[in-house]
Amino acid sequence: MRRRRRAVVGLAAGAVVLAAAAAASASLIQSPQQAAADKGPPPADVLTAAVEHRVLRETLVIRGLVSADRTVEVTPAGGGEGVAKAVVTKVGVKPLGTVTAGRMLLEVSGRPVFALRGEVPAYRDLKPGARGGDVKQLQDALKQAGHPVSGDAHGTYGAGTKTAVSALYESMGYEPVQVPGGDLDGARARVKAAQRAFDELRQKDLAGASTATRYAKEDLAGAQSALVKAESVSGPMVPASEVAFLPGFPARVDSQARVGDTVGEKLMTLSAGDLVVKGTLAAHEERLVRQGQKVKLSAESTGEEFTGTVASVLQALPEPVKGDKSTPASPAADWQVTVKPDKPLSGRLVGQDVRLTVEAAASKGEVFVVPTTAITAGADGRVTITVLEPGAGRRQVEVLPGMTGDGYVEITPLKTQIAAGDRVIVGVKRGGPA
Repeated sequence: MRRRRRAVVGLAAGAVVLAAAAAASASLIQSPQQAAADKGPPPADVLTAAVEHRVLRETLVIRGLVSADRTVEVTPAGGGEGVAKAVVTKVGVKPLGTVTAGRMLLEVSGRPVFALRGEVPAYRDLKPGARGGDVKQLQDALKQAGHPVSGDAHGTYGAGTKTAVSALYESMGYEPVQVPGGDLDGARARVKAAQRAFDELRQKDLAGASTATRYAKEDLAGAQSALVKAESVSGPMVPASEVAFLPGFPARVDSQARVGDTVGEKLMTLSAGDLVVKGTLAAHEERLVRQGQKVKLSAESTGEEFTGTVASVLQALPEPVKGDKSTPASPAADWQVTVKPDKPLSGRLVGQDVRLTVEAAASKGEVFVVPTTAITAGADGRVTITVLEPGAGRRQVEVLPGMTGDGYVEITPLKTQIAAGDRVIVGVKRGGPA
């Protein structure tokens, strides 16, 4: 019995050993396919995107600042005859306030400095009898300020202009500076004397046929002509030191002097003209922006959105090198783009940073587009996309690529048709499910 028990126990132990050996050998012996699969990367998760049929737009996003179209520095000479020291004696506008045409800005040594509309700064005193483009500018500015000029030729400072200038100064509470125009009193006295001599002779010579009467008439005509000439160059003038021409209104006061300040290089800075947005383009971006393009503008600080048009694209000049008179623009220099809003902007946006989205290009109508990562270029020069079919099948489609924009590319299928909504492979995600 004992021998039989030992035999049974031995057989059971042997069976256990054989089973363990078989399990170990099974874990070590694999098919070639299974071995390759175990050594390879984990299954890939295919990433896809839909084929779209739409207008493809290429956009450029940059930053810009809201500012006035032009900044004007008011630098009056001030003073005048009999003034020992030119100082600011009154300030007519408030900091960050607005300025309208005909408004008094400052008073310097008792004389006003006022604003009128004009592109060209005052470069000479405008006096009666003067002619030129700056006189035309003055006449147009007077009209805009509510003091129209009548009777004068455009560009000639005559009686109508003198009347309008006097009215402008009167509206501000000042008397205009008068130009004597030579011996005006003497010219009037000579006319009076010539008229008296002629009248006396005419009483004796009613027919006016005598030589003395004829000469007296000629003397009177000459005296009257001289008086007209003297009067034409006399009267109210506009000193260059008393007017600041601004390109547009309303203007904004950026900085100003205080009462008692001595007149120097700059007393006041005004932001004139319509508000615009100015941004900077890198050299490689300049080709994407051109005059007339539409722009979307967003002011994140206020949440406002508005549209505009590219007014100009100008290359920024580098800082001049000391001693070098020529400062050619480098091809790598930045470019400045100026955008004019379609509607006037609020003054509270001055100095605000905004986002500019420029539509650089657009396709002609709707086209098929896919992400640029869906495009594959073969060694043979063929360009293809891979369409994922139902059931995980794949189909290669040869395409002709077109314009690109915002990460997408226009495609035209060459042989096989595609449709909007088809899924194209754009990449794989390692480690995902099969």
